[in-house]
Amino acid sequence: MRAAATENTSVPRQFAEALQAFLDSLAVERGLSANTIVAYRRDLRDHLAFLAARGLRDLARADESQLIVYLGRLRRSGASPATVMRKLSAVRGFYRHLVREERLAADPTANLPSAQLRRRLPDVLSVEEVAKLIAQPDVKTPRGLRDRAMLELVYAAGLRVSELVGLARGDLNLDLGLVRCVGKGSKERVVPVGRPAIEAVKAYLTSRRDAAPPLFLGNKGRPLTRVAFWRIVGRYARQAGIRAHISPHTFRHSFATHMLDGGADLRAIQELLGHASIATTQIYTHVSTDRLREVYQACHPRA
Repeated sequence: MRAAATENTSVPRQFAEALQAFLDSLAVERGLSANTIVAYRRDLRDHLAFLAARGLRDLARADESQLIVYLGRLRRSGASPATVMRKLSAVRGFYRHLVREERLAADPTANLPSAQLRRRLPDVLSVEEVAKLIAQPDVKTPRGLRDRAMLELVYAAGLRVSELVGLARGDLNLDLGLVRCVGKGSKERVVPVGRPAIEAVKAYLTSRRDAAPPLFLGNKGRPLTRVAFWRIVGRYARQAGIRAHISPHTFRHSFATHMLDGGADLRAIQELLGHASIATTQIYTHVSTDRLREVYQACHPRA
């Protein structure tokens, strides 16, 4: 029994041939029903079309990071946990088949933690919602200039709120477009920021009449707190008519999601975030500062 021929309109020929060979093995070796094979074909073509859309033309180059991005997109598209796990099961079977047939040296799904993939995806804002929220502060006032600078910077660099409010003037190099921040475990990183954020911070600092070291000040010249920042964000979100849930990591998750959607490499985003894990991965690969700048300029919507 041979499975019905697969279409090849949206995937490279090599992908279509590999998929067909796998479907044939399911029909012949495992005796699966025609309906089950149709379901496998549908799920796997979706995955292979995703790889092709990201420029992949050789299955030997598929790696764990590609799989994590794919699964993340499934969840953001509204797929239920059961659907995500079903598709993951089909993808696992496909890559294991390729390893058995010696078409791949290693299974890229081998280390994917299935249980963690069931976790709820954090809420994120769309690119349009971020732009609308950032546009809310009245930049004709000193407070509006401060708020615009904070919103631009927290999104531009994917900062944690604690990192944002802890910044000092000396942590920014506005000429080079870099911000130095200290994250969890006193881990320091340097992140590039885009032109809108640089200009917003410059305008804000120009309006300041003091020389206090903290970058962002609240009432009576004291450093701004995390709680105060989120009250500010909440007010602007309501003002912008944004109904999405806003959490302390909303801008950070939005930054990562938008970079991924723009085609950024997952490892580069992990470096930018200063975290060993994004979505479900534990991959952490060093990327040079120049490479980070290239990725940022190419992928961030407000670079």
